[in-house]
Amino acid sequence: MSDAKEAKCRPIKKLLAANRSEIATRIFRGATELGLNTVAIYAEEDRFCMHRFKADEAYKLRKEKGPVGAYLDIEGIIAIAKERNVDAIHPGYGFLSENSEFAKKCKENDIIFVGPRSEVLAGMGDKIAAREQAAKLDVPTLAGNSSPIKDKEDALEIARNIGFPLIIKAAFGGGVRGMRVVNEEESLPTLLDEAQTEALNAFGDDSVFIERFVKNAKHIEVQIIGDQHGNVIHLHERDCSVQRRHQKVIEIAPSINIPDNIRKELCNAAVKIAQSIKYDNAGTVEFLVDTDSQEWFFIEMNPRIQVEHTVTEEITNIDIVRTQILIAQGHEMHSKEVAMPAQDKIGRNGVAIQCRITTEDPENKFTPDTGKILTYRSASGHGIRLDGGLGTTGATVTPFYDSMLVKLTTHAPTFDIAIQRARRALREFRIRGVKTNIPFLLNVISNDKFSSGNATTRLIDTTPSLFDFKPRKDRATKLLNFLGDVIVNGNPNAKDQTPTKKFATVRVPEPDLHEPIPKGTKDLLNELGPEKFSEWILEQKELLITDTTLRDAHQSLLATRVRSYDMLAIADAIATKTPSLFSLEMWGGATFDSSMRFLKEDPWQRLTQLREKVPNILFQMLFRGSNAVGYSNYPDNVVKGFVHHAAERGMDIFRIFDSLNYTPNMIAAMEAVREAEGSICEAAICYTGDILDEKRDKYSLKYYVNLAHELKTMGAHILCIKDMAGLCRPYAAEKLVRTLKKEVGLPIHFHTHDTSGINASSILKASEAGVDIADAALSSMSGSTSQPCLNSVVAALENTERESSLDLRDLDEFSDYWEGIRKYYFPFDTSPPHGTAEVYLHEMPGGQFTNLKEQAESMGLGSRWPEIAQCYSEVNDLFGDIVKVTPSSKVVGDMTMFLVTQGISPADVTNLPKGTAFPESVVDMLGGGLGQPIGGWPSEVQKVILGGKDPITDRPGDHANEVNLDEIREELKTKINRDPSEDEVWSYLMYPQVFLDFIASNNEFSDLSVLPTPAYFYGAQVGEEISIDIEVGKTLFVELVNVGEPDDNANRNVIFELNGSSRHALVTDRTLTPTAVSRKKADKADLSQIGAPMPGLIAELNVSIGNKVEEGAPLLTLEAMKMYTTVSSPHSGTVESIEVSSGDNVDTGDLLLIIA
Repeated sequence: MSDAKEAKCRPIKKLLAANRSEIATRIFRGATELGLNTVAIYAEEDRFCMHRFKADEAYKLRKEKGPVGAYLDIEGIIAIAKERNVDAIHPGYGFLSENSEFAKKCKENDIIFVGPRSEVLAGMGDKIAAREQAAKLDVPTLAGNSSPIKDKEDALEIARNIGFPLIIKAAFGGGVRGMRVVNEEESLPTLLDEAQTEALNAFGDDSVFIERFVKNAKHIEVQIIGDQHGNVIHLHERDCSVQRRHQKVIEIAPSINIPDNIRKELCNAAVKIAQSIKYDNAGTVEFLVDTDSQEWFFIEMNPRIQVEHTVTEEITNIDIVRTQILIAQGHEMHSKEVAMPAQDKIGRNGVAIQCRITTEDPENKFTPDTGKILTYRSASGHGIRLDGGLGTTGATVTPFYDSMLVKLTTHAPTFDIAIQRARRALREFRIRGVKTNIPFLLNVISNDKFSSGNATTRLIDTTPSLFDFKPRKDRATKLLNFLGDVIVNGNPNAKDQTPTKKFATVRVPEPDLHEPIPKGTKDLLNELGPEKFSEWILEQKELLITDTTLRDAHQSLLATRVRSYDMLAIADAIATKTPSLFSLEMWGGATFDSSMRFLKEDPWQRLTQLREKVPNILFQMLFRGSNAVGYSNYPDNVVKGFVHHAAERGMDIFRIFDSLNYTPNMIAAMEAVREAEGSICEAAICYTGDILDEKRDKYSLKYYVNLAHELKTMGAHILCIKDMAGLCRPYAAEKLVRTLKKEVGLPIHFHTHDTSGINASSILKASEAGVDIADAALSSMSGSTSQPCLNSVVAALENTERESSLDLRDLDEFSDYWEGIRKYYFPFDTSPPHGTAEVYLHEMPGGQFTNLKEQAESMGLGSRWPEIAQCYSEVNDLFGDIVKVTPSSKVVGDMTMFLVTQGISPADVTNLPKGTAFPESVVDMLGGGLGQPIGGWPSEVQKVILGGKDPITDRPGDHANEVNLDEIREELKTKINRDPSEDEVWSYLMYPQVFLDFIASNNEFSDLSVLPTPAYFYGAQVGEEISIDIEVGKTLFVELVNVGEPDDNANRNVIFELNGSSRHALVTDRTLTPTAVSRKKADKADLSQIGAPMPGLIAELNVSIGNKVEEGAPLLTLEAMKMYTTVSSPHSGTVESIEVSSGDNVDTGDLLLIIA
């Protein structure tokens, strides 16, 4: 540089960035490298924004100007600059960056404006003037108007001359604001209004121009640099074609698939335009390239730095911001200070891609999201550049500004590698607390048209698949929210009880995983098939044992609350140490709905996960005949479909019963099991009464023998004696088994409960009589309403011909495990700690006993249990002494609680007035809904309960219409907003609302089955660390740090450490009443109430109370993150109420207006 030119350079000691967030931070970094002191400005709403802390000094703008207006306050910004001895102001992009008045004021106050001269800004910032300038230079332009448009009629006339489609653009300002595409003449007035309003709000001038719209175009821009000495060079071009609503989303440098001759023409045209106006800083000249005709057109010049300048910096290795500052001082671009190479020396090194990560929800029409960032973990590594301003944990995203959170730029030798790097980096981000567009960005860069370099400006508009998103897991955040809620409010499924002391660590039995899993009964069934396997059972001398610990034991003892977590922990050991078990009863019955209802677990997932860990032992389920795993009759195709699906998912033995021993109800299920290849049909006789009592001859030995013959004829592989209440006394068991073995010739499986305390003896007597298989539970989960003690039965048979091959030491080890685990479930452990002969009075099944007792406690009737038990017995007699097993046992229980709470004696039921509202389950059963008991229903009782309604006297399934499963799938799809899995279809068919509630929980909190049981039920104590395996190889370490005091909204801040980093969960304390005033929410069911579609600021109200409006009429304009949204009337009517004012902030769903 010559001495004369050097003398013109002005020193800068202090530089102010007249901007915010990311670009302000970028400016400070460039200035700091040059040794300058930096000054930040910030609005009141921006006082916590990161750019403020990146500067050496920071000063607040005028609060009264508002969040956006403060950054447009020329007078206020200049005053701060003068007061703080600022030498230069860099405007960044947006706000005042293209405002010629601002540049002029800087000059008048002897402050260097880091940008082009004010007259250049005035000329090129005016898009119409810029087009005229390009035309003078013979640079092609799109057909359009030559002067700003204000009037709709003028616009219509110009539009007709240009033709449709066309595009409206703000005349004074860049970016997306004030831009609309008009496809037909009818929509021009409305879209013109919107564009002018947006331009006025954004740039202070509502002037617009109209030009031809190219449908298949690439948006190519050329980065130019000019200095104050007449030099102009270009830094090559970049492709900004990927846009949504004309807002750039992804940018690439250099452009892909643009012919070199066009590339050269564009760069030369850009330099030509810049030279013609003596451009003297960084700027961008923008073009459209018609991919069909290969024509190109100048569209505008942006006389400022662009958001996407990063990709150019990466491929040229030139710092554009640094260059801007030095050129503004007066340095020549090729001087040693600037060190800009000559044009022919500016190369292109590789490819760079920039993705704009914003806080917008792509699944909700890109609605801006606001709130606190709970977690921010960014990408890093080779070829990764991040430019951000808000990306920190704890930062708050407000609705006042642009939604951009961080710019991700990847650089690589080739386009393909740059895409791979971008994909990796996007997946590496973890941003929680606000929604982001990362899923959308991933879809775009994975799109074939994008990756082939053929994306045009309409890629997003014409590719619906870009909006197909995989559900975001966000498991850690969701689990912390659940834990926080349990810590603050308790778990309603734990009856709000908390442990008084810390649980001791439970030792999990160690499986022998070094050896192959031993072969077991599952392998034998696969080898032999059901028929031959049934014969194999009959040949065995040892008493085969089914372990019920994983289902009926905990159903009977702990109200079906045992979680998959505790089952899976011991499953490997079960497979390796007890392969000689006949089966594991681990599914079906009440566990199906309870797992979803109370544990928020998927029963099918439990089946799948246990099957993976225990592939060698038969799995057994309880199936309620035509009730499947529900409480009412299902059509035959549903019953059969459920059986087939369960068999496919890993179920082996189907223990099928009917709650009234009404065999027609078992036909469909038994047929389905026989149809399912490799499945065993175990038909059950439900035992009640006492075959030794000649006075009770309703359920005699002959009755059971006849029933057994019928079930054999129906296709049973195994016959089960299902003694669900433990009524089968030892000598009765011996007599019944011996007779059935002689008469029927099928393997006999004996199931009983130990409610009386003597039913281990029943198993031993049954064993003497030749029973083939017996159910029992591990000792710590046995006794009382559960099954007899498995360990003791095995010990009792030692040194006899029926000795079991199970190892007693292993069983004792398993029992020790469950003894420790059982303590986790203390709120539900309400079964008697002893045997009782009371069972012979009420004859309640084990599960019904604990559930009814639990129900009585919850209703405050615990002290009246003896009365309830007596009433249960009398209700049974009232109904004609029926078989009682779910669901019939539950119906007797429902009637019992109805009578007890109403103070009615069972004997008085027949005298109750017509119209008495009996429980629905009672009306259904007495109406034949569950089938027919032996001897039928007592006619007088049936008449009173049905109230004149005709009962069903045959199989209920004959009256049920076949369910259209395809229609059910579609119905469920609409309810859960996605294609359901087959597991989900069957869960929904069984328990529609329970399943939907489970899905809602899963959506809100993710899969809760991964939580350790104490954490699920009771949360955590301060200082307690919880280990959560969310999947194989992924573990979360969570420690509770603190629970904050409630705020005015009754919210508590629950602070955790997640994998060593602080995480917060905001939880509403439901025991408190909020004191803060909140806006009324619009009632979605009331169509007259208009709610806010997104959070934002009321920019303009277009109506007043009493105005009559037509459907589609604009009501108000909502501004959020510089995006303006017109809220239109959904119907015609009169404005009755306006609940907001201009300048108000609203949240999504807040009531705005009422139009009746």
